[in-house]
Amino acid sequence: MSQARELVAALLAAHDPATSERLEFLRARFDAGLAWVHFPVGLGGLGAARAVQQEVDEALAAAGAPDNNPRRIGIGLGMAAPTILAYGSAEQHRLLRPLWTGEEVWCQLFSEPGAGSDLAALATRARRDGDDWVVTGQKVWTSSAHNARWAILVARTDPDVPKHAGLTYFVCDMTAPGVDVRPLRQITGEAEFNEVFLTDVRIPDSYRLGEVGDGWRVAQTTLMNERVAIGGRAVAREAGMIGVVAETWRAHPDRRTAAAHDRLLALWVEAEALRLAGVRLRQQLAAGSPGPEGSAMKLGFAQLSQALSGFEVEFLAEDGLRYDDWTMRRPELVDFTGRGAGYRYLRAKGNSIEGGTSEVLRNIIAERVLGLPAEPRVDKDVPWKDLPR
Repeated sequence: MSQARELVAALLAAHDPATSERLEFLRARFDAGLAWVHFPVGLGGLGAARAVQQEVDEALAAAGAPDNNPRRIGIGLGMAAPTILAYGSAEQHRLLRPLWTGEEVWCQLFSEPGAGSDLAALATRARRDGDDWVVTGQKVWTSSAHNARWAILVARTDPDVPKHAGLTYFVCDMTAPGVDVRPLRQITGEAEFNEVFLTDVRIPDSYRLGEVGDGWRVAQTTLMNERVAIGGRAVAREAGMIGVVAETWRAHPDRRTAAAHDRLLALWVEAEALRLAGVRLRQQLAAGSPGPEGSAMKLGFAQLSQALSGFEVEFLAEDGLRYDDWTMRRPELVDFTGRGAGYRYLRAKGNSIEGGTSEVLRNIIAERVLGLPAEPRVDKDVPWKDLPR
């Protein structure tokens, strides 16, 4: 811990947050090993325990240091970076610095029109051509693709083996010829999501993560970290959706009823229990990689978010039904707290789909946490090319 404190003091002495340019400070922080302290030395870390990160963040925040806008680059931080660290080469590790500083936004090319909950059924093909792979297919529900410089991509490289066995994982340059990003308008009117068409996109083999055909195992690292990133973030008491709804309650004493009070109190207790479960999960992460427990956190987050947004709309009655936030903008990120109740209600519907559907997460919890019998999978040993589509 003393090493981290000394490095924080040295960083602040050399780069005064009051006078340093933001990007210059963030680059210096990364180079000092104070980006994500549990990463190895030279890759933005100190090889320290994850618990050190909170003290580093708090000390820098107290000094007025800029952050890297983690919500804007959440896919890179929470999903791409752990996967690159685990499976990337030394050359690929060079992607981590601009990822962490926010110079380069990342997106996730996983889901497809016919492969969402069953990701292993994906049909995007990658065929080898010399030192390159040529990728053709369609991805969907891709957050931030319209702002992304890089993507993590899973494609099928062998259709003659069962679906889980024929996948390979790549880093894709979103500026490469053949990458076509198109907006998907959502129920809110926004287009934070996209569909991405890949037409003969050439990806150098040096951008492959893991072995050929081992993409499913690599993707599990991404997916487990994704669920923790969505549902297991560190939050203060009464932060997030519960805080917004509590403020709505306080602002409208004329609408309060005993029944509504009991409902809100139950939701507040649920939010606090989920927050404390997140604390325990992060303590477990300090000893290793994310496991299936992250699925439980993400499931709980989705259920609570939808319950809270539904309560808020009902509590506001006719005012809750008034949706005045209709827009055709393409945001960089979702902001639940800076919008109206109607927006929160509509956008929360996606929480039980994105990052793993609630149905799939329940299966994971049942099988891997509770030890219940697995669902029958009749396509487990069938070559992908023979599966009905």
